[in-house]
Amino acid sequence: MEGKRSARRSAVGSGLATGLSTVAVSGSAAAAGVILARKFDHGVKTDGFFAAYNAYVAIVLLTGVLRVVVLPRFVRARDDGRLPGEVGAWMAGVTLPLAPLVLVSLAWPHQAAGLLTGSGRAQAAALLPWIVPSAAAQVYGGVVASALAARDNYGVAAFGFGAGSVAGILLTVALIGHGVVAFGWGIALNGAVSLLIPLAVLVRRQGVSRPDQRVGGRLVELAEGVALPVAMQILFVVANRFASGIGTGEVTTFSYAYLIAAFLVAVTASSIALVTTVPVARAGDSPERTVRHVVAVSWLSLAVVAAAVGVFALAGETVVHSVLGASYRGGTGTELGRLVIYLAPWTIASVAFSIAFPLLFVRGRAKWLPLLALSAIGVQVLVEWASRGLFGLAGLAAGLAVTTWLVLAVVLAWLRALVATIRGLLVAALVCGGVALVTFGLPRTVLGPISAAAVGLVLYTAFLVVWRPAGLRTSWTYIRTLY
Repeated sequence: MEGKRSARRSAVGSGLATGLSTVAVSGSAAAAGVILARKFDHGVKTDGFFAAYNAYVAIVLLTGVLRVVVLPRFVRARDDGRLPGEVGAWMAGVTLPLAPLVLVSLAWPHQAAGLLTGSGRAQAAALLPWIVPSAAAQVYGGVVASALAARDNYGVAAFGFGAGSVAGILLTVALIGHGVVAFGWGIALNGAVSLLIPLAVLVRRQGVSRPDQRVGGRLVELAEGVALPVAMQILFVVANRFASGIGTGEVTTFSYAYLIAAFLVAVTASSIALVTTVPVARAGDSPERTVRHVVAVSWLSLAVVAAAVGVFALAGETVVHSVLGASYRGGTGTELGRLVIYLAPWTIASVAFSIAFPLLFVRGRAKWLPLLALSAIGVQVLVEWASRGLFGLAGLAAGLAVTTWLVLAVVLAWLRALVATIRGLLVAALVCGGVALVTFGLPRTVLGPISAAAVGLVLYTAFLVVWRPAGLRTSWTYIRTLY
């Protein structure tokens, strides 16, 4: 019994450490966005920054994907006593795709920037030699973090990623007078710290050695695992590219709204899914367990997401203007705040996808994922082309949601958990959304936006605590007993 209590405390501590690390990483990114907006306003320079930053995000996405793909393998390798060699094989495997990207960013940054954007090319070219190597470092850091997680150690990697993010933003603030390139310097420091701290611990514990098997096989598995998450990021890139056709600065507005919505997904579903992958892998898979897991984590995540969307629904323009500066006063700030609301359907689908995707690799390899990835991109181009013409930026948000829901449906169908999971997900969304609509909407009838948002947040929290809907209670019990 004492061992179970200790494991439960360890699970809670791991979840807390990972959640705090995610908050630090996402919070630092948000702080960078605030500095960018206040220092460089809303135009060509910010468009150039986001063009380069999107490339950075696409590479860093491999970090999360790798942890999903390799964690079940690392768990099995540890049980078989061959974890160091398995870690070495994956470290060597990711070098092959990363090395050309780093080389291009260092040797031909202007040509690479020209492929990414037509607006702000000079700023993008200045950033790429710093942020692409940093992204590669964070990918290696993901492999190292997974090796530590297989040893039930989440704290070191969480501290490394969190410390790197904080150090990076502090350096950016100190050197911001040098221009947009300061963001590249800060991101470079972030990557170095995020890798070196957990790597030092892993090496000291003899957790990595020469590859023990063929590296090529790891590349095939990596390609299968990376295809769909990269495609999901490309869905946003496609939407962003269509946004550039609406007018100058629209890319920046859409990017900020997307970053806010993605932040909500990262600090809720992604964090919980990461620390629960190991126990789920050890427990095995079944359709019933899949449904329970996805719905439970979705409930906890959407309870937080609904509150945040409620705040933006009432005080989005005021918050955006206060945080990002005068360039986001009036129509621009209002548009950004509304886009966060329009992205709510995408946020719900992304929450469920973030939880369900790791379970594909608990079941084993999914060779059809690259085909699904290509199909999703093709659908996205058609959907966004049509929706932009009808509804502008709101249409782009809707198109992003449509494609993401379609991808989620395919993933859940392969897990043999489509109908029950969608039903549970919709119930969670309707309950949390309905409570938010009432608790935030009523105060707005008599109070101003900021006061109504504050009162609504208190009422929303109190209502859930007092009512404790059955789905939320069951979900909390599931997470606490998972270990």
